[in-house]
Amino acid sequence: MKKLTEKNIYSIFEVAIVIKGVYAFLEIVTGIIAFFVTKTFIVSVVTFLSHGELLEDPRDLFVNYFMTITNNFSIHAKYLLAFYLFTHGVIKLFLVVGLLERKLLAYPVSIVVFSLFIIYEVYRYLHTFSIPLLLLTILDLVIISLTIHEYRYIKSHNVFS
Repeated sequence: MKKLTEKNIYSIFEVAIVIKGVYAFLEIVTGIIAFFVTKTFIVSVVTFLSHGELLEDPRDLFVNYFMTITNNFSIHAKYLLAFYLFTHGVIKLFLVVGLLERKLLAYPVSIVVFSLFIIYEVYRYLHTFSIPLLLLTILDLVIISLTIHEYRYIKSHNVFS
């Protein structure tokens, strides 16, 4: 098996960090949208999207579950979700920029923050069994591993800015 070179590892690191950055940007945008969208609008969208499925099977568990969640969605929950997505995205975006600019302090801070995010993601996964959340957690583990590797490399080679 061909050994990965430092250049290849850094390329993988950059791609993973850019993916993390895009996801962070989407969280920020979603948080802003969640802040301004009304409950009535959310219920209307879910109703519109699920109308055909409910006509086909009025007892569809998945659709009825989302309808129940939507109808019980409180204003407090909406603002909490908006705040969470926005702040989570901003924190990650700052860390991603720091990592891409090879700021030395960004590496250990990112490792700690991403580890805290993983703890929360695992907690949420154990309650939701969400496959996308599991995939996100795996990506975060890969990013932490690559960040540790890159941090050690740049410290030993004085490559940081």
